[in-house]
Amino acid sequence: MTKLKIGLVGTGYIGKIHALGFRNAQALFPDLPPIELTTICDAEADRAERMRKELGFLYATDRWRNVVEDPELNIIAIATPNFLHHEMATAALKSGKHVYCEKPMGVSLDEACDMADAAARANARTLLAYNYLRSPAFIHAQKLVRGGRIGRIFYFRGVYEEEYMADAEVPFSWRCEKVSAGAGALGDLGSHLLCAAVSLLGAPLEVSADINTVIPTRLLAGENAKQRTVENEDIAHALLRFPEGVTATFMTSRVSWGRKNHLSFEIYGENGSIRFDQERLNELQFFEKDVAESENGYRTILTGPSHPPYDHFIPSAGHQIGFNDLKTIEIAEFIKAISEKSPLFPSFHDGVTIEKTMDAILQSAASRKWVTVDAPIELN
Repeated sequence: MTKLKIGLVGTGYIGKIHALGFRNAQALFPDLPPIELTTICDAEADRAERMRKELGFLYATDRWRNVVEDPELNIIAIATPNFLHHEMATAALKSGKHVYCEKPMGVSLDEACDMADAAARANARTLLAYNYLRSPAFIHAQKLVRGGRIGRIFYFRGVYEEEYMADAEVPFSWRCEKVSAGAGALGDLGSHLLCAAVSLLGAPLEVSADINTVIPTRLLAGENAKQRTVENEDIAHALLRFPEGVTATFMTSRVSWGRKNHLSFEIYGENGSIRFDQERLNELQFFEKDVAESENGYRTILTGPSHPPYDHFIPSAGHQIGFNDLKTIEIAEFIKAISEKSPLFPSFHDGVTIEKTMDAILQSAASRKWVTVDAPIELN
């Protein structure tokens, strides 16, 4: 099999997780084509070289175009702040590269649509890094829903909360300005929850929403006397309507004390319900109505080797897999799709549905009205 050569742009903690994912995918999924960690890029040359040595890449550079335009590379992984995604991804696609990109796609719907157009023109695979979809528990939830175990779906309730900006003393950063981040909690956290909902229910039809910035100013780092206005939301709420009469409530927050990574959802159908919480990612709560009254209640499904791809990591149930493992699964699926020329969710094409939904939420919050999600596109 032809070796796939990887170029990674970005060396923060997410970039490091990307590198580990590519390295571990080869070991844990031996049927994949061989992988080479070829070039790593950071804006600071010294850091790029240091991370090259730590992560096992062959070359380092401080110029991202050297990576995306290198004819020797096959895959470009983008682990940079949001405002860099669009330019890097479109350049990589024009150079004939497969692209694995962190979410959200860009800082605007226009950028996302342009990225999807570039992907459509390229003979390449794309994948957005919504790795929570790869947990064995979530995969099993999809199986239960699609297999009709809880019958016709009535209602979805989802929450994604973290506390990383709950402290008013946390300084202003690129995540607080629209030109660099786009949306706030909605883009950073809520996009994950919307992706999960879309994968289970299809594309939303319309939304009614509200947003709030509860810490309106933050200190600039190193300039204790100077405050800067926070330009995007700390909290977002929405009501959503999906096809076939399914309704949903949605909430996301980056200022919820005590929440570390609380992506939680519940799905209710005519014959039962499912509950999931990312802070307990190896467990799934499942309720079926046709159970004796004396035993009627949620039961915990603890993931193990019978819930693929858990078995690639550990041969015993109850030993748990973690966040980095979800990245490894995601990357393995990406490489498999490249090798087999098979469809993959969520591609850039699919990601536009998520971006359109976020755009509709922001429009609704501004107008105080229901907003149609503009022309939802068919999913792969």
